[in-house]
Amino acid sequence: MVKFIKAGKVVVILQGRYAGKKAVVVRNHDEGTKERGYGFAVVAGVERSPLKVTRNMGKKKVAKRSRVKPFIKVVNYNHMMPTRYALDLEQIKGTISADTFKEPSQREDAKKVIKKLFQERYQTGKNKWFFNKLRF
Repeated sequence: MVKFIKAGKVVVILQGRYAGKKAVVVRNHDEGTKERGYGFAVVAGVERSPLKVTRNMGKKKVAKRSRVKPFIKVVNYNHMMPTRYALDLEQIKGTISADTFKEPSQREDAKKVIKKLFQERYQTGKNKWFFNKLRF
């Protein structure tokens, strides 16, 4: 079978708390590990996407509505659907490692870094589709 879920691929989460949310694969484990005997991926995604901004809004309001709330999660391959989109994520790869999920404080630090990276990407206008809500 061809391995097509690679790092950088944008996926839609199908099950669980973040069902219907977009995420990008940071690390993939096709064969699984000792603890997880199935294929899985570490993903970073958008829990709450930015709101619509109009021309007559002030700077403060625009800044508040342009916030992105991220999440990081280990997801089974069966619970994600790949899309045709991809993101380059050199900075994100360095922030999330295997031991990030062992302690809540490390997870929070990783989320803060990802939030900053996602907001920068949103402000520059790159990968617009990733930050839009799904239509359904």
